[in-house]
Amino acid sequence: MFVIKFKKLFVGISATLVLLSIISVSIFGLKMGIDFKGGSSLDLVYEGTRPELSDIKAELSNAGYGDASVQPIGESGIVIKSRDLTESERSEVVSLVSLKGENKVEQKSFTTIGPSVGKELRKKAIASIILVLIAIILFVAYAFRKVSRPVSSWKYGFVVIIALIHDIIIPTGVFALLGHLYGFEVDTLFIVALLTTLGLSVADTIVVFDRVRENLSNKLNKPFSDLVGESLSQTFGRSINTSLVVLLMVLSLVFFGPQSTKLFATVLAIGMFFGTYSSIFLASPLLVLIEKYQSKR
Repeated sequence: MFVIKFKKLFVGISATLVLLSIISVSIFGLKMGIDFKGGSSLDLVYEGTRPELSDIKAELSNAGYGDASVQPIGESGIVIKSRDLTESERSEVVSLVSLKGENKVEQKSFTTIGPSVGKELRKKAIASIILVLIAIILFVAYAFRKVSRPVSSWKYGFVVIIALIHDIIIPTGVFALLGHLYGFEVDTLFIVALLTTLGLSVADTIVVFDRVRENLSNKLNKPFSDLVGESLSQTFGRSINTSLVVLLMVLSLVFFGPQSTKLFATVLAIGMFFGTYSSIFLASPLLVLIEKYQSKR
């Protein structure tokens, strides 16, 4: 299998992408939404045609609300996210987006999240990702508990975690860049998309590793690298086809879905792509590299 033959190349590509993602997060940072930093969210709908977003942003900026973000919703709605707004400031913002009364606008909802609540949500989001990673490594170690040669069961779990960290860091780095360029904000949907990515990615990786376990149990008289390559060949088509179907569905949400789900779909599409890559081009080569390292000791 060419993946195993050029294992160092594919692992190097993954390492480079992870490094670039870390640099992206370090330079640009993540633009936190009000879910995590606190603030106000104002949902408005225009009765007629929605004005240009640039005109709305300019009006808000001139009045001292330059930090507010404006996102389109549907054909005639917008969502304004900003710092905490008082009742008088909320009324002023509604008046401003009407562009001096030229466009009639109706308020649908107004939500405020305090800084302490946002901080608590941020802690819970990080904790949820860590707990999922721990649960996955324990499950993989248990599932492969009867595999001890030539690679011990816990090392399968270790490789899975490396692949999953790869699947988290790269979308986060891409999103840091998108946040810098287009103002994308990290909210709870971002965390949900990452957790979904973890679930889909680990399923693909386990399929390959399970085939490795089956071939080992059949005691095929082959070098471990050849056995892993054969196992990968047997599952390659299934992994690509399944991931491609899901990715096409997610991309349809990115390009044709409602604005409210675009962020979730974008993160999930990026995660799905690199999750599939890691399942095929990172996890299995790493397993072979670990076995080669052990054999030389």
